[in-house]
Amino acid sequence: MSVKIGNIDLGNFPLLLAPMEDVSDPPFRYVCKQNGADMMYTEFISSEGLIRDAAKSIKKLDIFEYERPIGIQIFGSDINSMRGATEISTQANPDLVDINYGCPVKNVACRGAGASLLQDIDKMVAMTKAVVESTHLPVTVKTRLGWDDNTKNVYEVAERLQDVGIKALTIHGRTRAQMYKGVADWTLISEIKKNPRIQIPIFGNGDIDSPEKAANWRLEYGVDGMMIGRAAIGYPWIFREVKHFFETGQHRDKPTIAERVEVCRTHLEKSIEWKGPKTGIFEMRRHYSNYFKGIENFKETRMKLVSSDNIQEIYDILQSIESNFSLELA
Repeated sequence: MSVKIGNIDLGNFPLLLAPMEDVSDPPFRYVCKQNGADMMYTEFISSEGLIRDAAKSIKKLDIFEYERPIGIQIFGSDINSMRGATEISTQANPDLVDINYGCPVKNVACRGAGASLLQDIDKMVAMTKAVVESTHLPVTVKTRLGWDDNTKNVYEVAERLQDVGIKALTIHGRTRAQMYKGVADWTLISEIKKNPRIQIPIFGNGDIDSPEKAANWRLEYGVDGMMIGRAAIGYPWIFREVKHFFETGQHRDKPTIAERVEVCRTHLEKSIEWKGPKTGIFEMRRHYSNYFKGIENFKETRMKLVSSDNIQEIYDILQSIESNFSLELA
């Protein structure tokens, strides 16, 4: 059965790319879309930044036709700012607006935004209602199990947010206190999915890093789809590998060195196109070691990649990887 968010048809058991700060920008989303991501989101955008017209926040509203369906994700601690940010986001013409109630990072959570709203469910509900009423687009939410082990209140959150009109809920299987440590607990996500009151799609997030795990958890927890985050960094092939495993029960071949080089090069090209050469090259540096993870004796080549600021030189180094390392993938 097809999974729908409002009128957006995501097909059977969609795989979503998680919104990740400093990662899920348009160049990264491009390579994930090419490799099978069904739905994507912008990096999370500060509502205060949007209503104050801050350049960095406005730039994050950039979305492209080939990315659809795509959601703009916003966060904030002030209901009026969130209302204004929703109106601005709607004008950028995404397919939906997503609210971040999951970010555990100090400078977000300690300012009363992100996961800190899990400590004030009434305010979270009021904020969500304001966002829903400020746009004609479907509104979705991403959150966590709770603030800490003593307040795993996402069961109540799911019911109350559905009551004020959200169209889907993604739950990361950790509390805010856990940050990204320990193991994601999907049992509570599963309970919410089984709650007869819940009629909206429930997506699970946290620790999906292999096709087997995705297939096993799909059966075990019964969610409507999965959101993949960190496992896609430098490895956008995770989406196609999971889908192939769902369909065949077999592993798809891992990307060859040539494929890794090609996708890394595409990512770099898109990065330069969108950010300009200087920033595009600089911000791409964080991705190289992920693209070529597991290649033996790669350190020297990686150092060359991250220290060069000449486009042609970087292309030449990437080209040399294909000829020099083709058989050394661990």
